[in-house]
Amino acid sequence: MRFLIVCLSLLCCGAIASDYSLGAGDQIKISVYGEPDLTTKVKIDKSGMISFPFLSDISALGLSPKLLEKKIADGLRGDYIIDPQVAVSVVIYRPFFIHGEVRRPGGYPFQEDLTLDKAIAIAGGLAARASKSDWKITRIVSGVKQTFTVNVATAVLPDDIIEIEQSFF
Repeated sequence: MRFLIVCLSLLCCGAIASDYSLGAGDQIKISVYGEPDLTTKVKIDKSGMISFPFLSDISALGLSPKLLEKKIADGLRGDYIIDPQVAVSVVIYRPFFIHGEVRRPGGYPFQEDLTLDKAIAIAGGLAARASKSDWKITRIVSGVKQTFTVNVATAVLPDDIIEIEQSFF
C-alpha cells in the first residue's frame, strides 16, 4: 500500500505547469490584458505574500498560478476594470537542493521537466563513492515532509532535497 501511495505521489508531481503550488522565493509575472501599467514581476516573499497595484497584499502561498489569476481578477473587478483578464506565469522557480555523493552539492535553479538524472548532471555527476541506487528525495506533500526512495526517472520539484548516499561496495 505504501508503495502505491509513493508511486501516485511521484507521478502526480509531473504536472508542474498546471498543479504547481507557488511558494516563497518564486518570481512571477502578472499581466492584465489591456492594462500595461499593471504588468509586473514580483518575488513571493518569505511569508508567501506579494504586493500588487490597487490591491492590498495578497497571499500567494500554496496557490496555483490559475488560482492566483482568479484572486487578482476578482480583486480588480469593479468600476474601473469591468472584466479583468489576468495572466500569472512563473519566471523563476525556487531552487532544488542536492547533497551527498555528488561532485558539486548545493542549491540549483529549478528547470521544468527536471528528473533526478538531470539534477545529478547539474551537480557535476556522481562522486566516485556514490551509491548507484540509494537515492532519496525529501519534499513537502500536502503540508507534510516526506522522504521517498527514488530512481533516475523521478521528477524533481522546486524545494526538493535530494540525498545521494555513499556506496558500501
